[in-house]
Amino acid sequence: MSEITPKKKGVFREYGEALLVALIVAAFIRLFLVSVFTIPSGSMLNTIQIGDYILVNKLSYGFKLPFSDTWIYKGEGPQYGDIIVFKYPKNPSVDYIKRVVGLPGDIMEMRDKQLYRNGEKVEEAYIIHTRPHMLGPLDNMAPYKVPADEYFVMGDNRDNSEDSRAWGTVNRDEIYGKAWRIYWSWDGKENSPRLNRIGKKLE
Repeated sequence: MSEITPKKKGVFREYGEALLVALIVAAFIRLFLVSVFTIPSGSMLNTIQIGDYILVNKLSYGFKLPFSDTWIYKGEGPQYGDIIVFKYPKNPSVDYIKRVVGLPGDIMEMRDKQLYRNGEKVEEAYIIHTRPHMLGPLDNMAPYKVPADEYFVMGDNRDNSEDSRAWGTVNRDEIYGKAWRIYWSWDGKENSPRLNRIGKKLE
């Protein structure tokens, strides 16, 4: 009785199969788990630098059917202080990143650069003011109630951020997820990587 020896796969076939598996895994991760975004503006300084590449957790607030706005599972929504990536309400083809400062039902107000929520002053250690003694058009805002399923968001670089003070709130269905970590950072002025920022958790 003779044994049948299985044919060995060719080297190119083995590498090809390994590459295919890697691509499928990468596509699965990108579709269902995390997405990668780069930051082109300074509206979130100093928390997020221009040239930071960030990972966004797409399962933070639930799970959507890929390529649609249909929720398979809708968990708890964003909370105060979450940094989120979302479709810009005025142009959904553009992605924005901001911090959540107001939840559905909250009364938001600005008085001379100071944020108030439900009549209480909001202490924000993460913000910066580049023009602390100059009032701009967004530094005062009459009380505004955040609608259901909407979120009031602002940039940490408060004097250089166009945000909910200018164009309104963000609908939950337009949120990609919560910004998680910086996986790469490039200093365009110095033409060098910022190694100390790689892997930093965003909060």
